[in-house]
Amino acid sequence: MKQLLAFIRKEFYHVFRDRRTLLILFGLPIVQIVLFGFALSSEVKNIGIAIQDNSGDVNSEQIIAKIQSSTYFKVEKPVFNYKDIENRFKEGTIKCVVIFPAQFGENLYRTDGAKIQIIADGSDPNTATIVTNYLTSIINNYQQQLNPNTKLSYQIVPELRQLYNEEQNGSLNFIPGVIALIFMIVSTALTSVAVVREKELGTMEILLVSPFKPIMVLIAKAIPYLVLSLIDFIIILLLSVFLLDVEIKGSLLLLFAESILFIITCLSLGLLISNITDSQQTAMLLSMMGMMLPTMLLTGFMFPLENMPWIFRIISHIIPSRYYYAIVKAVMLKGLGFSYIWKETLILIGMSAVLLTISLKKFKIRLS
Repeated sequence: MKQLLAFIRKEFYHVFRDRRTLLILFGLPIVQIVLFGFALSSEVKNIGIAIQDNSGDVNSEQIIAKIQSSTYFKVEKPVFNYKDIENRFKEGTIKCVVIFPAQFGENLYRTDGAKIQIIADGSDPNTATIVTNYLTSIINNYQQQLNPNTKLSYQIVPELRQLYNEEQNGSLNFIPGVIALIFMIVSTALTSVAVVREKELGTMEILLVSPFKPIMVLIAKAIPYLVLSLIDFIIILLLSVFLLDVEIKGSLLLLFAESILFIITCLSLGLLISNITDSQQTAMLLSMMGMMLPTMLLTGFMFPLENMPWIFRIISHIIPSRYYYAIVKAVMLKGLGFSYIWKETLILIGMSAVLLTISLKKFKIRLS
């Protein structure tokens, strides 16, 4: 144990002497949490919109006032000529135009009704669909307020409620994925260069001739990054709760235990990469590009897995972060217990065991 503790202390010295490693360890999590929490959001807000009011009556002004009071839209300068609409779209300042026809208020009370034209920028189909849905909802609400006593013989009024996110906090979707992404980058990438660094510095010979067993070398390499990753996890949780107003609904102890398991899985993968490569650049490239992109694309936190072709859905089953992402969502956001995540837990345990076994097998006790 004295040898192990001495080797672990040496690894901590390596980490704290390298400013780039410290920047990745503690700077990257903060930047990603702030970036995903504030800058990158699936919510549509402050969309530029222009209005051409050819009617100028009370009804059109009331609808315009509702649009202006909405947080979804930012009303830009009005359009006075139909031919100028395309130029405004080309400038990129607006995403939608609402056109009120002449005599809009008078036509509103006729049997055939009044019409409002909505022109959206279809170069971004998702945003265009969301914007038109928002505008349609505002117009329908105004119509209901205008004729509150008018009821159809058969009427269906949907009542909407969003479970686990009633305040529609967009950060809730990104936080679990960001945690998985940070662990995958920090634990896998930094661990992957641990053994390779010893080879490049020429200190691997000293380790090989020492009575230190190979498995103890791997453990000593992994423990510092396990401790530092847990510190990162605490920082992420504090930022999520106090900066992004994310409520942890489930067991904090269970969340820590599952995070330790996932960190061990990432460390095992990093050690495997470290053992099969001969340079730090190759190890970093494999860990960063080989695992960061699958974590971002094939876990479900940026793009729904259900929308992907079947081949990518199959590939996603071998990505460890997919299961950890599901665990964090279940525990942190839904407040579920172990009985709901035992399958994902067993899969991560199996992955950790397999990766550690292969890492130990691939650890070369003789230098070529």
